[in-house]
Amino acid sequence: MKIGFIGTGVMGHAIVGHLMDAGHELFVFNRTKSKTYDLVERGAEWKDTPKEITEASEIIFTMVGYPSDVEETYFGPKGILQADVNDKILVDLTTSTPSLAVDIYDAAKEKGASALDAPVSGGDLGAKNATLTIMVGGDESTYEKVLPLFEVMGKTFAYQGKAGSGQHTKMANQIMIAGTMTGMTELLVYAKAAGLDVEKVIETVGGGSAANWSLANYSPRILKEDYSAGFFVKHFIKDLGIALDEAERMNIDLPSTKVARKLYVELADKGFENDGTQALIKLWWD
Repeated sequence: MKIGFIGTGVMGHAIVGHLMDAGHELFVFNRTKSKTYDLVERGAEWKDTPKEITEASEIIFTMVGYPSDVEETYFGPKGILQADVNDKILVDLTTSTPSLAVDIYDAAKEKGASALDAPVSGGDLGAKNATLTIMVGGDESTYEKVLPLFEVMGKTFAYQGKAGSGQHTKMANQIMIAGTMTGMTELLVYAKAAGLDVEKVIETVGGGSAANWSLANYSPRILKEDYSAGFFVKHFIKDLGIALDEAERMNIDLPSTKVARKLYVELADKGFENDGTQALIKLWWD
């Protein structure tokens, strides 16, 4: 299959590799061209714009940073929807807003294309190991067509409902992650202050009811002082902002999520916006 992929960052790069390994023909575009060099060496073909990617491909995946980037990629003067998209499938893997997902779905449908919002969870490790969780909104018939490709890049995937439902599910996911990240961080702060063997504490509580993905994957990085970004602080702030905006529209209050976002904003203000989310510990530890 001819597949276009726009956005070869931390996660997108690994996903493209899996798709190539599965035998597909890949066309790639990224704002920083150098991030595609090794993919091109492996056989992917570079295109100069999202529009050109679309013209060469049967299905187009996008995985960019912010909703504004998604909007530019789809609706901009050199964007996806400037090409003839009739009978093509457009899949946005970015965590973005539900309303923008609906706009893309409607615009694609008007032009004879199908669109899915399919944000992912699992960070850099999930992308590298092809164990991502993929949450999908749009038409179920389109989801079924793309499912074989989701199986290449992820381990858990589910159709959630109409356009925008994938993004709403990702917001629910990020709300949960906010709680586990703050809980994991405060666990480490408390254990160290109490004079405990922190590594032993992690192993012990991780074998019981306190076990969670953040504890298992991020606490070892913290103990190694590895704050490289599996998922950027700045992107988590963006995600929690979307979740809180959507909550306000639905007239619900999420006090714990508000606190988590406030802490991450404080972390970014200290200059750590390009660190991984595990860098939250820096608010307590040097």
